[in-house]
Parts: sequence; C-alpha cells; structure tokens
Amino acid sequence: VQLQAFGGGLVQAGGSLKLSCAVSGRTFSSLAMGWFRQTPGKEREFVAAISRNTGTTNYADSVKGRFTISRDIRKNTLYLQMNSLRPEDTAVYYCAARRSYGTSTTSNGYNYWGQGTQVTVSS
Repeated sequence: VQLQAFGGGLVQAGGSLKLSCAVSGRTFSSLAMGWFRQTPGKEREFVAAISRNTGTTNYADSVKGRFTISRDIRKNTLYLQMNSLRPEDTAVYYCAARRSYGTSTTSNGYNYWGQGTQVTVSS
C-alpha cells in the first residue's frame, strides 16, 4: 500500500487548508484511515481517523469542531479539512492506514504511512 499526502502550506491563523492523501496498492474501502501530526522533538500525535466500513470518525480534542476527516472511495483519497487554524497546529501531517475495521488513536496501530506534508500557521 502506498500513501501520498499533499496539500500542506503556509496559512495565517484563522485560515483553512485541505489535505489530501492518495492511496494505491490496496482496495481503499478495506482500510481504516487516520491523520497524525508531528513537530520536532515530539511524539507523533493523533489528529483524526475514519473507520473502514461505517465511516465512523473520531478526533483529537484539540481539533474537534475545527477539522473534518472524510474520504472518497471512488477516488481512493482521504481528506482532512482544517478550519480556524492556529499556530499550534503547525506540524508535519501524515496520513496512515490500517487493515482493520476500526480506528486507532496510536501511531503503532497503523500499518502504512505516507511521507508527510508540512503545515505552517503564522500568527
């Protein structure tokens, strides 16, 4: 399975960005998906996830109400819509996939990872 994340960039506080993650090599609908983020010197942090069959979503408290995870099964693409961005959202964002029905909020719960895309929010 190959994952390729893109869509990061520089945005002012209060602005929006939409990340995408293209999935290939396995039927997209057979994977649960997630987004994580990481800043230098810190552990990779859970952001959001979507389950395999029902599309049930869950979010970190820090992004709840501001970020939305979604997927387009026909396009084999995962999305993360990020609104009301804050400087503390600055990080490298990674998409991840796991061969399970449900989601996981820990990075070691995922089997496959994309290369990451940088998001920088200026104050």
